[in-house]
Amino acid sequence: MAARSQTSSKKRQKELARQEKQKEKVARRAQRKIEKLLPGAEPGSDVELGPDGEPLPGVEPGPDVEPGQDVKPGPDAGAITG
Repeated sequence: MAARSQTSSKKRQKELARQEKQKEKVARRAQRKIEKLLPGAEPGSDVELGPDGEPLPGVEPGPDVEPGQDVKPGPDAGAITG
């Protein structure tokens, strides 16, 4: 029975690797789709997506912060308006 267990575990590992590869492919396709829709977007930039996977209209990614650079909130940070 040990041989069967080993075969099952190898099969499970192979299936997990296949699923992970498929997820990576879907992510790459989505990224390329975003880059096509937003030609000014930099590769790897954060773009907010709606429930249908399309970029939200009017939502622009903010400026990137360099590592080690302090980020200071503006005067209205945390203020609730309404």
